[in-house]
Amino acid sequence: MAWLNGAAPDWCRFANWPRGAAIAVLAAFALLLGLAVVTARPPARSPSGMTSSGPTAARAAEVAKRDEDLRLYDRIAERVAAGDNYYRAAVEEQRARGFPVRPGLTVRLPTLAFMTAKLGQPGMIALAALLGLALLAAWWRRLGSEPGAGDKRLVCMLLLVIGSSLALKPQYLVLHELWAGLLLSLSFALHRPGKWIGAWVAAALALALRELALPFVLLMGALALWRRDWREAVAWAVLVGLFVAGMALHLSQASQFVSPEDPESPAWLVLRGLRGWTSNIQLNSVLQYLPAWLAAPLALLPLIGWVAWRSDAGVFGTLLHSGYGLFFMLAGRDNNFYWALLVIPTWFLGLAFMPRALGDLARASLGKT
Repeated sequence: MAWLNGAAPDWCRFANWPRGAAIAVLAAFALLLGLAVVTARPPARSPSGMTSSGPTAARAAEVAKRDEDLRLYDRIAERVAAGDNYYRAAVEEQRARGFPVRPGLTVRLPTLAFMTAKLGQPGMIALAALLGLALLAAWWRRLGSEPGAGDKRLVCMLLLVIGSSLALKPQYLVLHELWAGLLLSLSFALHRPGKWIGAWVAAALALALRELALPFVLLMGALALWRRDWREAVAWAVLVGLFVAGMALHLSQASQFVSPEDPESPAWLVLRGLRGWTSNIQLNSVLQYLPAWLAAPLALLPLIGWVAWRSDAGVFGTLLHSGYGLFFMLAGRDNNFYWALLVIPTWFLGLAFMPRALGDLARASLGKT
């Protein structure tokens, strides 16, 4: 795995593959896309309130539910701004709206509520704009130094904007996953072997907003261990330790306002399979406007581009997105689709590298060089 140290003579891994291996990969990918079509079904709802099955009474009810989610976070921030205790406000507001408050993980970390209370919506819009500009600048610089990406920078910037488009709508700035996803994307762009402080800070902020950022941090630490960069590995381990301590404090604070009579949240481990991955991507992207049978395979297409991009970014992106994809297949109910906001900003970057990857596979499978 020499490319983990930046020594990648050819960014595309498929160009010189044996014919049999190329055919096997093409067949496996075709099977995966076929399974995506077979398992697809019209999604219940999306952040924009749109579904792929057209307007119905059920859709109207689901849109109202989505709005209720957003109003919940708005109201909690309003109470915090007025001087109320965050945990009291969160538990009472969730309980009043019929949202579960047990276990304590159903109560979000307080970071975003404090930010919103302090800055107000104008301040949050300005902060989102600054974060978006920093994200674009960081990726522009990163792509210029990655093998095979220099001539694709403009396309990648467009794909990055498309993936981050939900942040352009002020009403969604109360979503914890949206901010965490932007920060994780920034951390991804800032990281270099031996230069990781900026990436560490961005990931720490994401983890302070949403605990679902933890797999990103663990992956960073694991790859630091692989490179035998002990200082960086220790830094990521310290971050995990700080997170565990902070989460313990968070759960203890939430427990003070929860009673045994409060209903528990349904299980998150529901094993939705491939549909869990494809529907999460669809509902948090422009694919939500397409029929489910078409959107599901399109949601997986960036994966082959990530796999084919032989560079540090390609390796990390492949592990990151496929890892979260597996997580979405195993955990999360249909109404937890917004978890995919953690990886959506960078997911579609893989499309920039997909055409050449498919072309190389096709030529290799035909025995051409």
